[in-house]
Amino acid sequence: MARILLGVSGGIAAYKALELVRLATAAGHAVRVVQTPASQRFVGAASFAALTGAPVLTGEFEPDPARGAFPGDPAPDHDPLSHLELVRNADILVVAPATANTVAKLAAGLADNLLTSAALAATGPVLVAPAMNHHMWEHPATQANVATLRARGVVVLEPGSGRLASHGEEGAGRLPEPAALLHAIEALTRPVAPAPRPDLVGLRVLVTAGGTREPIDAVRFVGNRSSGRMGFALASEAAALGAAVTVVAANVALPRDARVTYVDVETAAELQAACAAAFAGSDVLLMAAAVADFRPARSFAGKLKKASEERMRVELERTPDILSGLAAARRPGQTVVGFAAEHGEGALDYGREKLARKGLDAVVVNDIARGDIGFDATDNEVTIITAAGETHIARAAKTQIARAVLDAVVDLRAGSGAAEPA
Repeated sequence: MARILLGVSGGIAAYKALELVRLATAAGHAVRVVQTPASQRFVGAASFAALTGAPVLTGEFEPDPARGAFPGDPAPDHDPLSHLELVRNADILVVAPATANTVAKLAAGLADNLLTSAALAATGPVLVAPAMNHHMWEHPATQANVATLRARGVVVLEPGSGRLASHGEEGAGRLPEPAALLHAIEALTRPVAPAPRPDLVGLRVLVTAGGTREPIDAVRFVGNRSSGRMGFALASEAAALGAAVTVVAANVALPRDARVTYVDVETAAELQAACAAAFAGSDVLLMAAAVADFRPARSFAGKLKKASEERMRVELERTPDILSGLAAARRPGQTVVGFAAEHGEGALDYGREKLARKGLDAVVVNDIARGDIGFDATDNEVTIITAAGETHIARAAKTQIARAVLDAVVDLRAGSGAAEPA
């Protein structure tokens, strides 16, 4: 996980920086925030401190109680200079939002506040996300400043287009959405990609991710808490190792990998149809989505109104067993892996039974009774069950769990004599 030093300058888009911090910390990143004095007119330091769990700094001569350390790291035994120590410890400096004034200062190499001083001392990646009125963004001076920063190796994102803060004005100048910002940050801080594995290069991998939603009416549904993190981690790792990856994503609101093809669905029926269309052309199926076991027998086109009765009955019917159907229809050489999110004791017994009953090559079991792993967490802890035995993977980041699952897939295919991908 990355140590992110976030510089917030004084624009109305500063409120979006709070959501960026929330997303980054939820993903396991450590964040420190430096604010310009002007930015505090829009968002107070206490809000950032509450989200990061670390003090927020605004001035060069302001003492840092954490002495330049990031959350989770020990503080040094001396008082270092904040603008030097913060960037020395950071994996990346992010300026979001970057106003026209701050962009100009960065381009000129000024160091008149803690943020610009830190930027001048930064030796690692620097990402700047401009946000301003479209006239200011399009001004030749701003465009020249952006060109100067890019020529120095600074990553300057293009602002989004749409409604601006000034009443009635639209155009380019919006701060990119927080999820897109985090994706850009993670792309710059991601460890060097592993070399492609010959046994995965060109392999056609189909992954399902997220959780299906079965409509009760136009606004309500029966669903589950799956975020899709595990499925997306499997997809990104497989793509990084050379596979050709398609993800059927059920209601997943996570950043996407440019190397992966995504098919968005909502319901179990839609997921079934998408898998049926892609499965025949796949070599491996990783069924990580949490598919609803039941759906309302009847859904209403409009919104059900609150009735005078104290109770409302919703009759449920079973959804198709998508995984069993795909496993039964597979051709020689295909590898099918199921996932089982179980609660408490008996999880492994259920996984073993699922392996046999559905005719799978492997089942990945995790215990959702624990709050620190599983649904919407960045970590997981699993047991991979195959006919040859069981492998326990201790708690680790979902990217590492994904790598272990792919290792198991490679072993399974080698043991079964599966043909090389076409």
